Order: sequence, then C-alpha cells, then structure tokens
Amino acid sequence: MFRKLIRILFNRNTLFIFMLLVQIAVLILTVLFLSQHYVFVYACIMGLNLLLVIHICNSRENPAYQIPWLLLMLIFPLFTGLAYLLVKTDAGHRAHKKNYARRVAETKKYLIQNEQIMQKLKKISPVQAQLAEYLVHYGNYPVYRNDAAEYFPVGEKMFEAMKREILQAKRYIFLEYFIINQGKMWRELRELLIQKAQQGIDVRLLYDGFGTQFMMPMKYFQKLQKSGIQCRVFNSFKPFLTSSQNNRDHRKILVIDGNTAFTGGINIADEYINQKNRFGHWKDGGILCRGESAWSFTIMFLQLWHLEEIDNGELEKYKPNEIFPATGDGFIQPYSDSPTNGEYIGRNVYLDMIHQAREYVYLMTPYLIPDEELITAMILAAKKGVDVRIIMPHIPDKWYVYSIAWSYYEELLAGKVRIFEYLPGFVHAKMICSDDKISVSGTINMDYRSFYLHFECAAIFYQSQMIFKMKQDFMQTLKQCIEITSEACRKRPLPKRLVSSVLRLFAPLM
Repeated sequence: MFRKLIRILFNRNTLFIFMLLVQIAVLILTVLFLSQHYVFVYACIMGLNLLLVIHICNSRENPAYQIPWLLLMLIFPLFTGLAYLLVKTDAGHRAHKKNYARRVAETKKYLIQNEQIMQKLKKISPVQAQLAEYLVHYGNYPVYRNDAAEYFPVGEKMFEAMKREILQAKRYIFLEYFIINQGKMWRELRELLIQKAQQGIDVRLLYDGFGTQFMMPMKYFQKLQKSGIQCRVFNSFKPFLTSSQNNRDHRKILVIDGNTAFTGGINIADEYINQKNRFGHWKDGGILCRGESAWSFTIMFLQLWHLEEIDNGELEKYKPNEIFPATGDGFIQPYSDSPTNGEYIGRNVYLDMIHQAREYVYLMTPYLIPDEELITAMILAAKKGVDVRIIMPHIPDKWYVYSIAWSYYEELLAGKVRIFEYLPGFVHAKMICSDDKISVSGTINMDYRSFYLHFECAAIFYQSQMIFKMKQDFMQTLKQCIEITSEACRKRPLPKRLVSSVLRLFAPLM
C-alpha cells in the first residue's frame, strides 16, 4: 500500500497536476494581493471586466458559451476576466490555427470534386447535394460514388478487420488516435505494425498529447521508434496554463495504402473491444471505406502529421497505386472538423440532418450536451411528427457529464423527443441516420468539446445500404435499452436535479 502511494505521489501525472495547481494558486494570490493593496489595480480589473462583458455580449459566439463566462465574471470578478483573456489570446491556439489553415490550403489541390458525381447526387436528391456542396466548399472534402464500405456495430469486429487490412499493406500504414493504452488490442496491433515496418512499409503513428500521453510510460514512443514505427505527438500536454490544451486530436483514423480507411468511435484500448470491463458492455461503432474516399482520410492524417511543415509536393507520392473497382452503392463523403476556422462543420451536419428529416432521426451518442439550436431543431422536428430518438449510456464513464445530460432530458422529452439508455453498459458510438437516405458515423460526440474544441472526423453516406446497416444496429441496440420518461425525470432526487442544473450552466466550459 505504501509503495503504491509513493508511485502515485511521484509519478509524472501527479507532478503535472501539482505544477498546474501551483500556477493557479500563484495567480490567485497575486491578484488578491494587488487588488487588496492597490485600489488602482482593482479598478483596472473591474474596468477590464466591463469591457469584456460588452465584447462577449456583442461577439458571434454561441450564447450557451457566452453565459458561463458572464456568470463566472459575476461570481469571481477578480479572476474571470484575466482567465478569459488567457483563453482567447493563447499563442498556442493561434499557432494551431495558422498552421492548420495553411495545411488545408496546401492540400486542397489533392481533393478535387468530380463534378459528374455531384451532378448525379443533385438529380437523386437536391437537398442532400446542398449539404455535400457545403462540405466541399467549407470543409474541402469531395463526395465519392460507389466506394465499398463496411459497418462495424462493435469494436471487436472492427479490430479483426483492422488486423486483416494491416497484414495486406504494401506501401504505408497511417494511424491517428486520441487514446492508445497498453493491453491486448495495442499489443497485437503493435506486433503487426513492427512486422510490417521490418518489411519496409512506411508505418506512422500520430497520438494525442492528452488522451494518450498519460496512458503510456515515459519515453515509450521514443523506444517504439527504434522498431521502425515513426511516432509523433499532437499538442503535447505540458504543465503550463494555456488554453491550447483544450484543442485535442479526438480523431480515430487508420489508413492503409491510401485506398482503405477506418474511422469511428473505437480507440486503441481493451475496453473498446470488451477485453476490459470498465462500464459494463462497451457499445461502439465504426466504418471501413475502400476506394477513392480513403484518400480523404489519408489527407486528413497528413495535414496534422505535417502540421508545422510546408508542403514541398511530397504528398503526391502517397496517392494510391491500386484502383479498387466500384463495388459499393450510393455516395460517401468523408470530412474533418477543426476548432481553428469557426465553421463548426460537425455540428452543422447534425443540425442540417435534423432540419431536413421528414420521417425519423436516430442518434447514438455517449454524451448529450447540445446547444440551443440543436435542442430547438430536435424538438421542432419531433413536434412536426418526425420520430426523433436518442440512445445514451445507462452506465456512464463521467458522472458529471451524465448528470448534465439529465438536465436536457426533461426539456427534450417535453418536446416529444424520445430518449433511451443502454442497460448493459456504456455507449461510445457516434452515429446519426435519417429517413433511410443519409447517415453519419465518426468521432463526433454531441457535446461542446467535439463541436467547438476538438479535431474530429466522420463520413456521410447518401442513398447507400450503409444507412440501413446503421439503422438496423440502432434498432437492435434499442431492444437492450430502457426508455426514459418525464415521470422518471420528475422523480429524480432534488439534490441530483440541483447538481444537474448547476453543472449545465458551465457545461460549455467543461
């Protein structure tokens, strides 16, 4: 017990947390001292807060994001204004924004829309073509036709497919993941990747500096590079107060040779394939696409891999040598989203699908923290007679996020939206399908972090059998769910309802 306590106290994670707390304490004490002993400093802070309140109220930010800051300024006037300035003027975030915008501009020439495909989609569904054109113009990702695709309703099935495809790699294997943790899944993948690297295959691994950095031993990836796997960290976590730490790479991408790609909710850790029981049965989902559409995922990976570099034309060499025959049906459009351009594509896709629905909208998400526009869209659709259903976890991974979700339940249920919870455990799938015409699978949660702070990715399917496969998975999952009622919301203990209401006020900042 004593040794375990020593390990906890003196490990890297504890040290990082301690350093952050020291910085926060120093800032608070400094501000308190100056404001109490120098009236001029106090007056300047209050004046700054007044200017910031005016700025926030007149900004184009989502009102749900504005309100928490205004409340904090009211409750903690000495510190909140300075914290807001820190968040909004952080050099790290500005660097990400500048570099990513440059990389997107440089790679645009590698993602050219085939106008014949777009015209075919317009003839079949003008409304869906409008969404596709929005993603082309504001996300720089084209729509493809008849690429082969496969849907995985659980992580175990996707894991087997990942291993199968890695073994067939001939030129390169690119992996980009938010979470990588030791265990059976990573051990088996690592052995395959080392094997392919030793065969001369270009193997690269991009991992997030927060989601993965705290999972693995120090210098683990430096040692892994000696096995032939190139490793890079995105936005390495450092124990310094900086808002750029909010901008995480939440994407999950595996690309093989530029013509096969995986994405979805599945990270590389044993709970995702139910080899480790953390929150009951782990219900996840993912997709494989094979053909031209995989090239879009290749570019997504290379944009972040070369984030701080200038394109010298070398991306051309990653273009697929092999052309796969069109064995699928319908249309597929991979896309990514970033916190750097203010476009919020992931959220806008969900919003458009809900607005355009005429028969049903089915959503599966681990977290339910929608903004006001999404709430209004779901309620309006339900009141118009659209069958709007949401599947959530019954066993949450984060109690406070689950508590916030319950604060939305009562409002959505009153608006005729139906909510279900997955009794066997935790839902981590991020999926939405509508009217047997359109569906999305990817990494995008229905919360503020995914919509506004993280790098994300997904794929839209138009007029494809993949839509029916996702719908079938939703209906099968529904059989293992309990429906939440308005009465259940009213019967929640008052302390729990109060905690949910308070947490909801600050949900956009969590």
